[in-house]
Amino acid sequence: MPITKESSTEYLYVKRSQYEQLKRELAELKRLIFGSKSERFVPNTDALQLGLFTEASKVTNESEQTQISYHRSKTKKHPVRLPLASHLPRVEEIIEPKNIVDGSIKIGEEITEILEYKPSKVYVRRIIRPKYALPNQAGIAIAALPSLILPKSNVGAGLLAHICVSKFVDHTPFYRQIQILKREGVVVAMSSMTGWFSKGVIQLGVLYEVLQKLILQSQYLQADESPIKVQDNHKKGSLHTGYHWVFHAPVDGLVLFKYDSSRSAKVPKDFLQQFSGTLQTDGYKAYQNLSTKHPIKLLACMAHARRYFEKALDNDKSRASYAMEQIQQLYAIERKIKERSLNTQTIKRYRELYAKPILKKLHVWMQQEYPKVLPKSAIGKAFAYSLNLWDKLSAYTQDGKYLINNNLIENAIRPLALGRKNYLFAGSHKAAQNAAMMYSFFATCKINDVNPYKWLHDVFERLPEHKANKLEELLPQNWKNPAVD
Repeated sequence: MPITKESSTEYLYVKRSQYEQLKRELAELKRLIFGSKSERFVPNTDALQLGLFTEASKVTNESEQTQISYHRSKTKKHPVRLPLASHLPRVEEIIEPKNIVDGSIKIGEEITEILEYKPSKVYVRRIIRPKYALPNQAGIAIAALPSLILPKSNVGAGLLAHICVSKFVDHTPFYRQIQILKREGVVVAMSSMTGWFSKGVIQLGVLYEVLQKLILQSQYLQADESPIKVQDNHKKGSLHTGYHWVFHAPVDGLVLFKYDSSRSAKVPKDFLQQFSGTLQTDGYKAYQNLSTKHPIKLLACMAHARRYFEKALDNDKSRASYAMEQIQQLYAIERKIKERSLNTQTIKRYRELYAKPILKKLHVWMQQEYPKVLPKSAIGKAFAYSLNLWDKLSAYTQDGKYLINNNLIENAIRPLALGRKNYLFAGSHKAAQNAAMMYSFFATCKINDVNPYKWLHDVFERLPEHKANKLEELLPQNWKNPAVD
């Protein structure tokens, strides 16, 4: 077949596209291994500085050189030690001077505070209930046994809460916890610990259902998903990849993890059937065109758009830098809003005045520049992602309660990523859902600034006797520390 001009051009275009693809993949690999993890963009001012110094050297050569000397006094700064927390108990230790002379008068004292630590205390709680024989053979009197979270077990609410927090907040697997307890002289079998945890999760199931109900009643949700390896009886010798679907209600301060064995669009479709409001996600197609009972308004995530341009810096630095500079201005506006603690109406007006002009300018520029780049190049993919989702990317300016990105939900997912590095995989699909339940509670604790151990310990003690129609009181966002009251 003869080589024509058209076929030669097409061949060169394909090869160039392949070259750009390989170049982009190599740059991405280098960035993951050696690059900075921060996505914040700092413009390069080397060229400007070079021109400034070059001009200065010319002036020096043409004019008379004068030597200038000066003396600079350097003050050494000493680090400032932060005061120790005032709520911690103080154990006083008084050290009197030796051989003090009679008649000496105390004129003051020097106080040094040192932060100390004692290992966690494990003890046995003995509940003794005296039995009394009533007169005239009227029977036996004995006090009722206090309500226990696991009545047929020998684990208390405090230890059970510690086991859960250690694994899902401090990322300490069960086998490490067993080793730590063994150092204290307490031997616990793996079967006992896993059994305690499983039964404790069953008790928390009713609270998880209430949390799920409240999430679906929220008017504004953020959604994302994260993989987790799971042992599957149907896949001997290999692990199944399941997913934790995460939903965050920023206004209400709620987080819900929901496990599913797949990443199909059916999962959010089924879960969000009763939801009506605004949903903010990345560009994953599973969230697009959801057929639910109620209309759902979709928002996109500016951080994901910025990430595409950050990856394109090695491919087309000029265009990628310009886009990131404009996005950086949008984030500067958001930082000012956060610093001033503005209400939602003022936030909307502020964005209309300052963010919308930047967004309009950036959109026009993208439309002009996109036809000039290769579609499969890194910069081409960055343009395509942003332009395809532009209406959803810029819609955060329509309501003051909306956020510019999904970063808060990614922060909620981070403990899951840290946990995966420690326990590697879930033992079953049921275990993965149990983990989802605990991550839901502890993520909600975190965003509401609630101590997870104190909360769970109190819940385990109160849950057996708590009224079913008042379970919302036990959720972290509503919980009141009884020790404070």
